Amino acid sequence: MVKIGVQQPPAALKPEKEKAGGDGAAVAVPLPPGAEEPAPAVPGRRSSLSGVCYLTMGLLVLLLGLIFASMYVYRYFFITQVPRESVFHCGVLYEDSLYSPFRGQLELHEDVKIYIEENYEQINVPVPQFGGSDPADIIHDFQRGLTAYHDITLDKCYVIELNTTIVMPPRNLWELLVNVKKGTYLPQTYIIQEEMIATEHVSDMEQLGSFIYRLCSGKETYRLKRRSARRRISRREAGNCHRIRHFENTFVVETVICKKS
Repeated sequence: MVKIGVQQPPAALKPEKEKAGGDGAAVAVPLPPGAEEPAPAVPGRRSSLSGVCYLTMGLLVLLLGLIFASMYVYRYFFITQVPRESVFHCGVLYEDSLYSPFRGQLELHEDVKIYIEENYEQINVPVPQFGGSDPADIIHDFQRGLTAYHDITLDKCYVIELNTTIVMPPRNLWELLVNVKKGTYLPQTYIIQEEMIATEHVSDMEQLGSFIYRLCSGKETYRLKRRSARRRISRREAGNCHRIRHFENTFVVETVICKKS
């Protein structure tokens, strides 16, 4: 009778085999001699993209900070220096080259109110000392593009398109008057003349805007037309003309308003 026996594995190998089979974990296979383990992939491209994103976000935050800082400085340091309403009492010395070239220097005074936000100027010209010119209230409305003259002597209003080559905008005029505020007078200057003719009567005052409406409401109001070619006014025409001298620039302007013949 033949007896068959089964050889048992060595005790040292049995636990490892059972452990490997029981856990279900992968068994590390040793590499043959001379073989190198492959190096892990380096995420160089991904890290460079991340760096660019962080840099872009940082620049964006810095730019937003500069914008907000500029707005703060403009609002609290610049705008506060420009009041909503500025009042100036001004005087100017000028040579009257139109009528009295040998008379010497003349003196002209006016009160100027500048409204920066509303974008208009209001000027009051009192009775001049030299005569020959009427006192007047003047409004330059840059929103509507209109100028209104209220001749106080006649108690009539005259409206014409704003001449931006003669009249400074409110902010520019404000800067000019602030710069000369240390002295009593503006620098010595000259005089120019503009001639106008009264044409049609204005019945609808609201179309002129609220600023001119307040000035001319209840008064006879006419539109003006500039003379295309300047010519010497005859003595006969001079009786139908009135003059208003004023300044909204570095020079004096004489506005001659004549009735339509």
